[in-house]
Amino acid sequence: MEKNRNYFVAIGLSVLILIAWQFLYVNPKIERERIAAEAQHQLTQQSQPAGTPAVSGQAQPAQAAVPGAVETRDQAIAKSARVTIDTPALSGSINLTGARFDDLKLKEYHETVDDQSPLITLFSPADTPEGYFTEIGYIGSEATGSVPGPTTVWTVKSGDKLTTETPVVLTFTNEKGVVFERKISIDEHFMFQVVDTIDNQSGAPVSLSSYGRVTRFNKPTTPSVYVLHEGFIGVIGEHGLNEVAYGKIEDEAPIQPGKATSGWLGITDKYWAAAIVPPQATPYESKFAHFPDGRPRYQADYKQDAVTIAAGEAVELKTLVFAGAKQVPLVDGYETTYSIPQFDLLIDWGWFYFITKPMFKLMDFFFRYFGNFGVAILLTTIVVKALFFPLASKQYASMANMKKVQPKMEELKKKHGDDRMALQQGMMALYKEEKINPIAGCWPILLQIPVFFALYKVIYVTIEMRHAPFFGWIQDLSAPDPTSLFNLFGLLPYDVPHALMIGIWPLIMGITMFLQMRMNPTPPDPTQAMLFTWMPVVFTFMLASFPAGLVIYWAWNNTLSITQQAVIMKRHGVKVELFSNLKGLFSRKPKPAE
Repeated sequence: MEKNRNYFVAIGLSVLILIAWQFLYVNPKIERERIAAEAQHQLTQQSQPAGTPAVSGQAQPAQAAVPGAVETRDQAIAKSARVTIDTPALSGSINLTGARFDDLKLKEYHETVDDQSPLITLFSPADTPEGYFTEIGYIGSEATGSVPGPTTVWTVKSGDKLTTETPVVLTFTNEKGVVFERKISIDEHFMFQVVDTIDNQSGAPVSLSSYGRVTRFNKPTTPSVYVLHEGFIGVIGEHGLNEVAYGKIEDEAPIQPGKATSGWLGITDKYWAAAIVPPQATPYESKFAHFPDGRPRYQADYKQDAVTIAAGEAVELKTLVFAGAKQVPLVDGYETTYSIPQFDLLIDWGWFYFITKPMFKLMDFFFRYFGNFGVAILLTTIVVKALFFPLASKQYASMANMKKVQPKMEELKKKHGDDRMALQQGMMALYKEEKINPIAGCWPILLQIPVFFALYKVIYVTIEMRHAPFFGWIQDLSAPDPTSLFNLFGLLPYDVPHALMIGIWPLIMGITMFLQMRMNPTPPDPTQAMLFTWMPVVFTFMLASFPAGLVIYWAWNNTLSITQQAVIMKRHGVKVELFSNLKGLFSRKPKPAE
């Protein structure tokens, strides 16, 4: 009794610790981050531009950004001449000072599920709180003369607006007579093509290097998640994939993967990314760095080897700039169309890449056919269950055989008492006699773990589920269930604290988990029995703050598992314990006092 009582106390304390962790740390942290995001959103709203100024010839050079100095978005955009960007997917402008992409919004994506809410802002000028931009320039020498850089003011040669049909051509001629002409075009989605023609009319050879950088002065306010990479990313030639988190780069010196002649690099968030594909013919050095100089900034950049241009000759360099949403078919298409090596890794498919991506393709197929991503999740789970049915059948068959020999195992326990060695030897002899492998039932579960993790990964990281509705009150599968048990799911007229947002779907998930655990006999060990009782409760609280799509998947998977187990157990002539367990649970009478 003393030992069992200690077990009960230990289990109770463990459950209390988990619940306290959720209420006292996790939920308050999420709430603080939500408040910070709202404050940042209000600040962004106050600095929205009233409009993009028209290009008026040669603009005066903009003042260099002062570390720590910030302006409203209105002020930053208005102080320099610009060329408007207007495509089906993007709106914004190109800053003629530096020819920077520093004003960009995504027309197809809003900050909330409300179509009237503000558009997602990807790029903003460097002098704003949300400074984030991409720039392509050159490094020369005294012999070369001035070359395009951050403060260079370009002149518009043709095109007063960048659209999918009308490219923009910019020019700059330095004091040596070297002419730089930049043609910028864009497709109907998120890929810019920058073609620079450098015409050396100086009368002498010139040598210069091109560079490109993606720079941002902030990092995501949402909490980082173990299954998702956010920060620096790139495939640097033979050096392969490089992923560097914000926290890591803050604590280390700049990371330089090495010289390469192909690849790409940039910065990625959960749903959005900015990446540069350098000219692929000339070797380049890449770097990921954090600069804590007054106003901290994060930068992914490259510098190519110098190119020598003879007098009277010209060279052409083509650079690609991706800036937008990480739509899976689109990113895959860019990899093929532009021969960008492993560009699909811009989306974090994880370790089980070979499972995760096919899983998405299956889910995307159902989504395109039925038009509902929630339905796609349900159907994909059914397909996965069907594929693993033979393995599950072996698993439950092993469980059935174990149940059949349960009486003999009980006899062995009575016979050997506390002699663990003799009991172990007797059980092994019993397994051999009955031809039972006690761990056979574990292998199907182990094999399914990567598949279920891959499905979890797909649901969590792909933008296709963002703001995707299901049915009823679930209008965003990427957000937690908005209902709460503690105001009767909206029937009572008051708001519930974030820590008590236990919605309908988390409750459904908890019930299905409870039923699944009751499919088997209650363990004789009090500790295991206590775990069986409390685990659904703990998981209900833990998953309440997870995206609704994940909770729906979990609840549906539990439901299928219950059905599958019942069918297989009946096929093997084993009693399904669910109803007996439920009847015993609710009709249990207290023991009379001794």
